[in-house]
Amino acid sequence: MEKNTKVKLASDAEDDKHYTNKEQDSIILNPNFEDGLNNWNGRGCKAVLHESMDGGRIVALSGHVFAAATERKASWNGIQQEISGRFQRKRVYEVTSVVRIFGNNVTNATVQATLWVLNANQREQYIAIANVQASNKDWVELKGKFLIHGSPSRVIVYLEGPPPGTNILVNSLDVKHARRTRPSPPPFYENPGFGINIVENSEVRDGETQPWFTLGNCKLSVGQGAPRTLPPMARETLGPHKPLGESYILVTNRSQTWMGPAQMITDKIKLFLTYQISAWVKISAGASSGISPQNVNIALSVDNQWVNGGQVEVSVGETWHELGGSFRLEKQPQNVMVYVQGPAAGIDLMIAGLQIFPVDRRERIRCLKKQVDEVRKRDIILKFSGVDESCDLFPYIVKVKQTHNSFPVGTCINRTDIDNEDFVDFFTKNFNWAVFGNELKWYWTEAERGKLNYQDADDMLDLCIGNNINVRGHCIFWEVESTVQPWVRQLNKTELMNAVQKRLTDILTRYKGKFKHYDVNNEMLHGSFYQDRLGKGVRALMFNIAHKLDPSALLFVNDYHIEDGDDTRSSPEKYSRLVLELEAQGAAIGGIGIQGHIDSPVGAIVCSALDKISVLGHPIWFTELDVSSRNEFVRGEDLEVMLWEAFAHPAVEGIILWGFWELSMSRENSNLVEGEGEVNKAGKRFLDVKQEWLSHSYGIINDESEFIFRGYLGTYAVEICTPAGIVLKTFVVEKGESPLVLSIDLSSL
Repeated sequence: MEKNTKVKLASDAEDDKHYTNKEQDSIILNPNFEDGLNNWNGRGCKAVLHESMDGGRIVALSGHVFAAATERKASWNGIQQEISGRFQRKRVYEVTSVVRIFGNNVTNATVQATLWVLNANQREQYIAIANVQASNKDWVELKGKFLIHGSPSRVIVYLEGPPPGTNILVNSLDVKHARRTRPSPPPFYENPGFGINIVENSEVRDGETQPWFTLGNCKLSVGQGAPRTLPPMARETLGPHKPLGESYILVTNRSQTWMGPAQMITDKIKLFLTYQISAWVKISAGASSGISPQNVNIALSVDNQWVNGGQVEVSVGETWHELGGSFRLEKQPQNVMVYVQGPAAGIDLMIAGLQIFPVDRRERIRCLKKQVDEVRKRDIILKFSGVDESCDLFPYIVKVKQTHNSFPVGTCINRTDIDNEDFVDFFTKNFNWAVFGNELKWYWTEAERGKLNYQDADDMLDLCIGNNINVRGHCIFWEVESTVQPWVRQLNKTELMNAVQKRLTDILTRYKGKFKHYDVNNEMLHGSFYQDRLGKGVRALMFNIAHKLDPSALLFVNDYHIEDGDDTRSSPEKYSRLVLELEAQGAAIGGIGIQGHIDSPVGAIVCSALDKISVLGHPIWFTELDVSSRNEFVRGEDLEVMLWEAFAHPAVEGIILWGFWELSMSRENSNLVEGEGEVNKAGKRFLDVKQEWLSHSYGIINDESEFIFRGYLGTYAVEICTPAGIVLKTFVVEKGESPLVLSIDLSSL
């Protein structure tokens, strides 16, 4: 494992010396405009120096002057400075700027710091560094980081964003080497109270609703007839549990969707613990009929910020429904309130057995490891011939070591990532599958009509194939309208159908046999651009044309929030219905993609979703897995939870992470490797789990000249110590129900 990590072993003093003052010097010349506008100029506009503006109401926050980008005709116009030759590749830099806006009657607008990069092949690249909501009243700080993997010809940093005609005012803009923040220690949980409900009077056993109170002028009362058992997901976590009471909270006179019962739980929340939420819910509309299904949401108000605790869609008059979710707080709050909301005005709401309890995720993982032994391992019999039975005093010693687990564990990569040899080294050593972040998407390969760009995808594919790494094709189409390039949105129905068919032909002919999977039409539960314009049958048509063009590729549906209870649009039930509807239209679906962008995962909730999806009979893959926590230890635990849940479930056939390198991921606080190559605490946990997924065995040959063990699928090396010398062999264990018998001849010694 050491060869995969760049762990700093220096003392604190040496570490401080590592970050010298020289490294802290800005690579921006004249960052505070003390030397006027030297080294600065306008990007598509004018740059002007001011001591004050607006009749003296605007002055510099620091120093005596500030710059203004004025006469802006487009949102990308702003102030810029070229930093070519002053930065180092593979080094993380932090941009800090003090900005505000002025003019054109605009009071608030986004100001963004962007990097323009001209690569050695003369291709342009734009990197969004950070943005801030700026106003015309106060100066605000904009801060963000960037990393350049390759060796570009030119690099320019600039500010942009507000509408044309609005000035961008800049008091300072600095770019310095970003010092690595020391990781926070692992959280200490004193008396965590795993499994103990922190909600008071959740079963309203005595007919009293205290300490519950109402949000709004609705009415709380107590009803009878609630389920006596825990909801299944809570039961999976808690195990045997005493029966619930028959009482439930009845909420009537609701005139707003947010009205419902609430309870303060501020003093009961412990930071960094993961909490599971569970309840039975039901709705009633009295004599009304024709009411559409309603969302019921258990939420938390954390210092007046909404936190999703889980949602479920419920139909009027149906039975009780299970609602499950999870959350975690990582900053000390002043006030935390749990409340139940969602149905339309006039609909009565019923809640029974609401539980919020911290989860012992380590205990869950211990149980999963036992399940993994049944799901992922195979009995292996090494049968030896040529054994010298006369050497009773010298037993034949067998050492078996697994070198590679064949279970697919992959990652998302981007074209710029592979210019960094350190990135490539970690990628090729620790992953056997890959997916491209953007480079195969239609908006990337044909941003302008008829101008095809497959060079980036070709470069990435060559790297993967050269390292025996399989690749998923993501994605042929994307149903969410905001992701569709403008020229496609402007096509009429006939033109759009022709463009769809051409896109399918272009990509599947060019790469026939090279991509093992394709996400055919991404996020169909969250968008309907193509279906709305081309009819309901177009989705199945996409699958069928793709299958005819490349029969070797498995074709996937792919969507998010399937596994966490956070989104009623993409519940496991709705996902299953989508697949069945597509198959009824003849779609050649070969796999189910669950993206896995998840927060505070709880095993029982994830497993419940996998169980529901698995009845479709298709292989399930986590296709874009990432977790997020500012504490690296907690982040690592989140990832470990997801890895073991997937590995322990028999329907899951692969896991793809949505990246691993800092500043190459879409979510903050998700990376496993820091930008300059240091594997962080979460990354070490990931590598530790991968080591646990390798089987090793040691012993002597038995009286039947056999050595028997149970191991994961994959590649093995075996060393046999005999009286005549040492024999080295390799073998591969593939999936199978019966024991694998391998014959090894020792007579040649």
